Amino acid sequence: MAENRAYGEGVPCWVDAQLPDVEAGRRFYGELFGWSFEEQRYGGAVWALRDGEPVAALTRKTDGRMPTVWTVYFATPDIEGLADRIWAAGGQVVTAPMPVGDLGTSALVTDPDGAVFGLWEPDTHPGFGARHEAGTFAWAELYARDTEAANTFYGGLFHDALFGPDAAPDFGRAPVSDVFPAEMPPHFLVHFGVEDCEAALGAVQRLGGRVQAPPFETSYGKVAVVTDNQGASFAVLERPQP
Repeated sequence: MAENRAYGEGVPCWVDAQLPDVEAGRRFYGELFGWSFEEQRYGGAVWALRDGEPVAALTRKTDGRMPTVWTVYFATPDIEGLADRIWAAGGQVVTAPMPVGDLGTSALVTDPDGAVFGLWEPDTHPGFGARHEAGTFAWAELYARDTEAANTFYGGLFHDALFGPDAAPDFGRAPVSDVFPAEMPPHFLVHFGVEDCEAALGAVQRLGGRVQAPPFETSYGKVAVVTDNQGASFAVLERPQP
């Protein structure tokens, strides 16, 4: 279980999906990952729970021009200051920091390559109540055009989380062309843990999703890239057995 406190700056602390149909999302992910759901007071979101612990949110996409996507949020104790540092380092602020009731403050930003990610400054909601387990967040991979530039950018922003003495990084960097067509824009791919990758793919397809990239081996486990039944991409990750 995650500790009941704010995560250190640069640690992935939350994920959400922007979906045209939240009810369809509840059916898909509820069956795939064993999630239950809890209505929230803010933004028309529902929280996904795994064994009673919050692990993700599903939100209704209000603008049909926006992509149907999973977004990863990185923790920060100073969202305004971090947004300024991102701008100064060549990134963009897509959505300025905005309070989400008493839960915390969120923002959407991009790196210099255009990959979108979120920032979260917690108030009453520190983020994941559980992670690194089956049916919860397990990893985020940045697919970038220039991995060295990405290392410089994120290393400068999140040095302690990536390289500090107690660092246990939850995200990596890889060239877009490793898995996706070269014309695919740079992006973060959220990974959820599963006990059996092949079984998870069967469930995805049975529930109306599809397989984008069949299982392949990485340094952090066996990964397959899929889309849900509304087109949001994510990955399933089977960790090596200890």
